[in-house]
Parts: sequence; structure tokens; C-alpha cells
Amino acid sequence: MESIASRIKELIKELGISQNEFADRIRTDRSNLSKQISGKLPVGDVLVNKIVVVLGVSKLWLTEGRGEKYIFKPAADSGTISISPERIMDADAEGTKVYDIDVTAGPAGRALNFSSEHVIGSINHPAVNRNSYIVKVSGDSMNPVINNGDMLVIREVKNNLIFWGRIYVVVLEDYRMVKYIRKHVNPEMVILRSANPNYDDIEIPRTEIKSLFLVENVLRIDDNLQ
Repeated sequence: MESIASRIKELIKELGISQNEFADRIRTDRSNLSKQISGKLPVGDVLVNKIVVVLGVSKLWLTEGRGEKYIFKPAADSGTISISPERIMDADAEGTKVYDIDVTAGPAGRALNFSSEHVIGSINHPAVNRNSYIVKVSGDSMNPVINNGDMLVIREVKNNLIFWGRIYVVVLEDYRMVKYIRKHVNPEMVILRSANPNYDDIEIPRTEIKSLFLVENVLRIDDNLQ
């Protein structure tokens, strides 16, 4: 049980969230999770299954420490969630808020304003963090991972911790864009990489990044889903 607890701690650290936020995301009791991680309570099948289903974690890795960590790694490569149009509820409904904000809007409106007047709906999905933001994305630079018209579930990164190879919304002085962030040989620089091979890498100083938002999930509307 202790080894499972240590792997749960590893997931929490990788996601860059608190233990309580992790509990909320997988829809489990905060107090019970704390006791399970500390060894005061056993880690049971219910908790394991919640982590596997919600986060796409391999059950073999979580329980035995063997094999790949993820069945799918959310938004790092193929973590797309297909949802039906009916999943988008009214703005005052329970769920993660959807904002009328395009995070690839270019120089217009550099800052991302998540005030209430920009809320246009909400999505209640077990794999989507309630404390994150859902925004729009346009363009083809991240095809085929992210398509024009997809929505992104994003969370602001406030500790400057970058998980290399993950997808971020990068806000610069004059532009904002959605890119993979790759490690540069110069520790004061980063590489912004598109999924579409027709786009060249962009090398920028880390100091030019005004704010970062980790892409937790890609949401794709599927009219065929009920």
C-alpha cells in the first residue's frame, strides 16, 4: 500500500496541484485521501479505479509500479475527450466554466480575462477539473493533436514549473499561442514547438513569458455522441 501511496504522490506532483485539488479532481473525500496517502487507511480498489478512469493512469503501473504510467496522457499527446453538444450547459449550471476567449487570438487582448462576463456555459465531465478554465482555440499549428474549433481545459501555472513536452498556452507581451514547450540547451531559453510539421520551432527567453497555462485536456465536440 505504501508503494501505491508514493505513486499517487508522484501523480500529484506531476500535475502541479495540491492534495486537496487532486481529491476534488477524482471525486474522492479529501480527508480519506490524506489518510490513505499517509498510510492511516489502506488504498482500496475504489480509489485506484477513480484514478485510472479520471486521469488515464495505467492500473498496472499504479498498483505494481510496472509498465507505462499512462493509458493516455492528458493533453501531452493524445488526451482528447470527445463530448456531445449536450454536455455544454448554461453558464450557471454545475461544472467547469466555458469562456468566450480564444487563446490563439494573436495580439488582440493579450491578457486572459476570466471574469464572469466572459462565461458562456459550463461542462460537467468527470475527467475535467472543476477549478480550471475552458477556452476556445483556432488555427492549425497544433494539428492533429488540437484541431481548429476544439476547446481546451487550462490551468494557470504560478510556480514557473514546466513539465517539458507538455502543451501550454503561452502568453507573451504581444501574442498568445498554444505550443509544446521543449527544453533548450540554454537554460534561460525555451523552445515552443507546433504539432504541425509545417511550422518552425520558436526559441524565446524564459523571461519573455508573461504567464503560462497548462493544457490539461482537449475537448472535441462530436455531434454523433448522445
